[in-house]
Amino acid sequence: MKRKRQHLFIDFEFTMPERNVRMKDFFAEIIEVGIVSVVENQITDQFSSFVTPLKFPILSERCKSFLHISQQQVDTGLSFYELVRKMEEFSNNYETTIVTWGNMDMKVLRHNCLTAEVDFPFDAVELDLSMEYKRFFGDQNQTGLWKAVQEYGKEGTGRHHRALDDALTTYNIFRLIEKDKRYLEKPEPTTIGDRIDFSKLLNEFA
Repeated sequence: MKRKRQHLFIDFEFTMPERNVRMKDFFAEIIEVGIVSVVENQITDQFSSFVTPLKFPILSERCKSFLHISQQQVDTGLSFYELVRKMEEFSNNYETTIVTWGNMDMKVLRHNCLTAEVDFPFDAVELDLSMEYKRFFGDQNQTGLWKAVQEYGKEGTGRHHRALDDALTTYNIFRLIEKDKRYLEKPEPTTIGDRIDFSKLLNEFA
């Protein structure tokens, strides 16, 4: 029996160093996760949590200020190993497509798995929706997530740079793009009224 297709909309927030300060061997680590599972066009599950960094557990002032995340929040979050197990659970029962805005989320996840010596948790198709958006609208530059949703005349969900809110906003843009794609593939058939101006026709016989 063919397994159902799931789209997993994922967003991470990462650690960042202080400006103009060189930290030896620093690399970005996941400190917040937001996941939205969509099966057959329905949201079936959502998950959100802070995550404790393994290598550089003390957040920089810049990171706390930019993301509005406190040291206490990440100290009491999931361990990275628990996060990996949670993500494995999400992909167990479905054929999965992972949808992110940009390619950084999966790059950082892969690097974090490598340094933690754990297997990457997904065997899935990966879709960078920002590139899809760029191709679809013919933009020269990649657009930021919330700028993209505003260009659609909509607003983002919740607060920007909160992982679950950004994952939900990514899902909303995905739906808008898919709707536009379907419209372009199957434009509404014109009616006879669209093809003939009946007012002109009637004037000729008047």
